Amino acid sequence: MDWIKEVLRSFVEHFVEEWKIGDIGEEINHGILQWKTDFFNIGNIPVVLTDAIIVSWIAIGITVLLFAWMSAKPKLIPGAKQTFVEAVVGLIISTSMSFGMNRKEAEHIAPMIGTIGLIILGCNVISAFKLSPPAKNIAFPVAMAIVAIVYVIYVSIRFVGFKGFWVYMTSPMPALLPFKVLDFIVKPFSLALRLFGNVFGAFVFMEFLFILCPVIFPGVFSLWFDIADGMIQAVVFAYLTMSYIGEIVEVGHEYHEHPENFIKEKKQKKVKAQKALEV
Repeated sequence: MDWIKEVLRSFVEHFVEEWKIGDIGEEINHGILQWKTDFFNIGNIPVVLTDAIIVSWIAIGITVLLFAWMSAKPKLIPGAKQTFVEAVVGLIISTSMSFGMNRKEAEHIAPMIGTIGLIILGCNVISAFKLSPPAKNIAFPVAMAIVAIVYVIYVSIRFVGFKGFWVYMTSPMPALLPFKVLDFIVKPFSLALRLFGNVFGAFVFMEFLFILCPVIFPGVFSLWFDIADGMIQAVVFAYLTMSYIGEIVEVGHEYHEHPENFIKEKKQKKVKAQKALEV
């Protein structure tokens, strides 16, 4: 019976230690700061692995396996899993079409938009298992934002061509070109900071809650800050990426369908400019 007493004593000690409030600032700082270790070298360059990299690999791997399981063996009469997957894909396609894309274009971007959303979703929700979400490291949101904006430019040019893209950049007047260029610089910053700020804030709050009250309340609040908020941020990121593509494609389609409207606008502006000079 001595071992039972030892187990109970150890349990009580650990339970009391969990409830014991120490240096809150130090404990939160320990939770926020990423750990890193030199894993291998490429030539003379050390390659560093951080918690964000490792946790993102784990999250992406689990997400891919889960989605593969849900979408495996499609049937003529879909079950619950297949119905859910088809509903998500249909939602992406219908949302893309609402931004001005046609059906073919919407179906083309659906896999990429879904992949972006799933990666962010998996990396955010994994914090519910007491693993640091990769997005609390600013490098992860920045990398995702750069990938998203590069894809926006690439796929938009593919849909409407360089001419259509140029019309968007110079519409409604060529003088706005510098501001449109600036817009493509600001957009990835906006995407990255929005994702980082929400995930980082939720992570700090949950760390604080775990320190103050580690047994009951963290589980309840985790349903929102780790799961619901993580899902919302993934949806917002994917939604904005679709909207950025739609902004360009809509103008490009209008130009290809009614080029005379853009020519008339240019002529009218020239006439107005000449009249202004004459006066």
